[in-house]
Amino acid sequence: MTTEDDGPAETRAARRQRERELERSRRSPRRGRDESASEPAFGSRAARRQHASGLGTHHTRTTLREHREGRRATRRRRALVAGGAAAALVTSVGLGVAMHLDDNISRVDIGHGSTQRPDDVDGALNILVIGSDTREGLGTTEYGVGTAEGGPRSDTNLLVHISADRKSTYVVSIPRDSMTKAPTDCADPTSTVANGEVRRWNDNFNQGGPACTVKTLEGLTGIYVDHVAVIDFGGFQSMVDGLGGVEVCLPEAVHDEDAQISLEAGRQRLQGKEALGYVRMRKTLGDGSDLQRIKRQQAFMSSMAQEATKTSLLLRPDRLYKFLDAATKSMTADDDLGLRRMMSIASSLKGIGTDKIVFVTVPTEAYPADVNRVQWREEAADELWTAVRNDTPLPGQEPKKKVKQRALTVAPSDIAVSVVNDTGTSGLASQEVAALQVQGFTATVADVAPTSATKGVIVRHAQGDTEAARTVAAAYPGAKLVVDEGLTTGTVQVVLGSGADTAREVPNREGSEPLPTATVTAPPAPTAVESRTADEDICG
Repeated sequence: MTTEDDGPAETRAARRQRERELERSRRSPRRGRDESASEPAFGSRAARRQHASGLGTHHTRTTLREHREGRRATRRRRALVAGGAAAALVTSVGLGVAMHLDDNISRVDIGHGSTQRPDDVDGALNILVIGSDTREGLGTTEYGVGTAEGGPRSDTNLLVHISADRKSTYVVSIPRDSMTKAPTDCADPTSTVANGEVRRWNDNFNQGGPACTVKTLEGLTGIYVDHVAVIDFGGFQSMVDGLGGVEVCLPEAVHDEDAQISLEAGRQRLQGKEALGYVRMRKTLGDGSDLQRIKRQQAFMSSMAQEATKTSLLLRPDRLYKFLDAATKSMTADDDLGLRRMMSIASSLKGIGTDKIVFVTVPTEAYPADVNRVQWREEAADELWTAVRNDTPLPGQEPKKKVKQRALTVAPSDIAVSVVNDTGTSGLASQEVAALQVQGFTATVADVAPTSATKGVIVRHAQGDTEAARTVAAAYPGAKLVVDEGLTTGTVQVVLGSGADTAREVPNREGSEPLPTATVTAPPAPTAVESRTADEDICG
């Protein structure tokens, strides 16, 4: 199927320029017909077509070439709307309705104040979705009438990265309480992230709108933002209602007056107003942090993706129209993100399963100057943004090469193992010793002070003890084997670092007692990112 992401004959910039010109021409007022002009008489259909195309009997090579180029452009334009959902929508509800949906969208220049933007990775798409906390259009004052700063803030910030091959999608949540560098004056082209100030993330939207948020994100990460979509509270409610509600799962009953929500524990379907309260509440569920609310929002978005797939939203023009009408009425977007572009992107994604939609959060740590704020964990955040910028797998999700493993030749009962906890997390070494002992290993906790320098699991062994080390390493897939001249023959040492997994059963284990349930986990590796896929059970 052809989409606007195809088209090898045009550059991406040329395609966008053409689409902008088409949108402008469509939106401009139609000129009335000249009543004094008479319609020429045609002797045949061929003559009528020839007149309509601008080709009379006295055409030239130039007009013929222009005619051919015009026909090719027409075919390309038709191909853009011929696929999947776009065709269904236009065919079922008519061009007038499609124009209505497009005209619902408010427009914003996301390049305002920026003179030098990052390079655009051809084929990949980065769409910044901003949830604005404006109360306009709700028809109620239950959520208040404004913000302390006077003006909307970005309540939710999501960078949606769509891979160039359309085989995967990352949805990166940016904590709104993140303290980062930002341009002091986003409207000033000379004001940049590099010479700017430190401020809270959602203040960018409050001070300079979507363009300021884009300028800050691009300046911090070097990632080109193709499109922006801003959805307010009312739009979110209407979109959920357009889906017929969305399932959620609560570990306990909640009553949150600020979020205007009261729900029982367990799995249940929420409509728009309840769903808005669910994704916004923070004081009455969990630790009250924005980071925990992000996890709940990601679970909700996973459920929305499951709902859209389950109901075949793109194949139901009636439901698709209701959903799009709700979405576009409360949407502000860049000039290029019209209905046609949205439907083309949606059509190109129809082969992506929910298991290929990954939700991640920018890794953070406490902000020293204010316990109520966070800052990006530099090494891990850089790894994440590099993956998005270069359109490569996320950290920790690189495809693993399948290597045929040789059979283990040393029995666990013939191996003495000492376990070193290099993380400082209390109880980790004792837990792993117990998991190894039930499999037949002679295991003990090593009396070694932690340095917090180790990442993952390292299995150290004396020269000539490789086979014994292989048996131990089988309990920790991905562990690195290292020869240690300081170890005596017959002793293997397991060093647990940040990001270390807990022990698993080795193929040649002894005994049948199950492994103890792990209750202690190593701290995440510096480059680790927490993630979930859209197909995960919301009650999982």
